[in-house]
Order: sequence, then C-alpha cells, then structure tokens
Amino acid sequence: MHIACAHCGATNRVPDERLRESPTCGKCGRELLPATPLDASDATLPKLIAQTELPVLVDFWAPWCGPCRQMAPMYAQAAAQWQGRVLFAKVDSDDNPQASSRHAIRSIPTLLLFQGGREIGRQSGAMPAAQLSAWLQQTLR
Repeated sequence: MHIACAHCGATNRVPDERLRESPTCGKCGRELLPATPLDASDATLPKLIAQTELPVLVDFWAPWCGPCRQMAPMYAQAAAQWQGRVLFAKVDSDDNPQASSRHAIRSIPTLLLFQGGREIGRQSGAMPAAQLSAWLQQTLR
C-alpha cells in the first residue's frame, strides 16, 4: 500500500498488515496514519489524494464556522475509529483557497471522499460521528 506523507510529501510503501500499527514516514519519521485528522494544504493535498492508496476523507472547514467547530470533535472521533482504513485530513478553506477552488467547495463544512485519486463522495453540512461512519460505509461499498 502506498501512502503519501502529509508532512514532507514522500511516498511510503506500507504492508497491508502494518496499516494499523502506526506506520511512520521513511523520510521525516512522522506518523503516516494518525488517529487524528492530518492538516493538509494547497501544496500537500493533491499529492495526498493522488499517491495514497487508502481512501482519503477531507474536511474543508474554517475557524470562524460554527458548524465546522461543532463537527471537529466528531470528525476526530471518526478518524480514530477508521484509523488504518481511511486517511482523514482537514483543509482550512481560508488559508488554502486553491484547494477549495479546485474542488468547487461552495459551503463549509464539506467532506470529500477520494479513492484512487478521484472523488467518490461529497457531503455538505455537519454530521455526528455515527452518521459520518454510516456515510463512509455506504460510500465505500
């Protein structure tokens, strides 16, 4: 399984059986699949999506957005639940306008699910962790 490091951009090969063992980047030593969402940016998001074989779920959010702040702990809870099966990332839409524009983000929070480098699911609006997990299961079928 190939996983792009959100910190340094290096592509890492991780055996499937080690995905739940907190693998680290061979270049920078940072954790590849943390139990918390990764911060992605205009620069790192394209590589993360294109070079990570696991599904990648991206939360487009902003610090001033009440529903975004309300959903953040639930998104983190889902990230821990799905660790090793889905890579969770967050993009601050204010600080990363290119990523938001590239993916036609019209409202926040918006979740985009990518697999194999292409978008396979989109959900706008805050949702509880259980609803998020149900949406992930349904979309990944």
